[in-house]
Amino acid sequence: MSISIKTPDEIEGMRLAGRLGSEVLDYITPFVKPGVTTGELDRLCHEYMTNVQGTVPAPLNYAPPGYPPFPKAVCTSVNDVICHGIPGDKVLKSGDALNIDVTVITRDGFHGDNSRMFLVGEPSILARRLSEVTYECMWLGISKVKPGAHLGDIGYAIQQHAEKNGYSVVREFCGHGIGKVFHEEPQVLHYGKPGTLEKLEPGMIFTIEPMINAGRREIKEMPDGWTIKTKDRSLSAQWEHMILVTETGYEVLTQSAGTPPPPAIVANKDAVPA
Repeated sequence: MSISIKTPDEIEGMRLAGRLGSEVLDYITPFVKPGVTTGELDRLCHEYMTNVQGTVPAPLNYAPPGYPPFPKAVCTSVNDVICHGIPGDKVLKSGDALNIDVTVITRDGFHGDNSRMFLVGEPSILARRLSEVTYECMWLGISKVKPGAHLGDIGYAIQQHAEKNGYSVVREFCGHGIGKVFHEEPQVLHYGKPGTLEKLEPGMIFTIEPMINAGRREIKEMPDGWTIKTKDRSLSAQWEHMILVTETGYEVLTQSAGTPPPPAIVANKDAVPA
């Protein structure tokens, strides 16, 4: 396995890409409310990327081997959709749990990949709790990132917290290395054992994006070739940040004015790098 170590110039390019990706989610936040369609949210994100930022939506027409081209600019995954939901005529209603996954490509070709959960109107206690625990899972994984640590440390922290709260971790999808290539090595599993898999080195950049189900972890693929749902129709949640391994720990690259702060479960342990 060949894992890319980014140069200082590439890291600067990825900082910009990460901030721009996060700013798309800042922009779309006030539009997420009952009555809006996922297609309208996609249109707004697409126009903001192309007309305001001058970025390109990476998912649009993205077609890895075995997949049809993805037809939209962002992924919108509602309730029991785990990931890769295709925006369309789905009307959001109060109580829905929505993940919006955004990846921009900058003029210099760098990718900024991140996602957030949005709770529409008056969310259920279950949806709010699942979103909170999934956010904690992501950050517990992030907090393990430092030179000399292993990818298995990240997965273990995520899995332990999810299962302690009665939830399950989706295993068919994972985080990934990223740069001028959308998906590169390494694969970042959201389950695992401490001290296993690749050792982290400064200059690595990858996503941590746990998908956590309220019920069982089994998945079901929809006929469109992209949309993935929970097999038992239980709620699913996902959060995603893009992380740089630094000389002393980590840097979260997907940060902007509207980025939610780290949860107390990690903020109270160590000072979190800005």
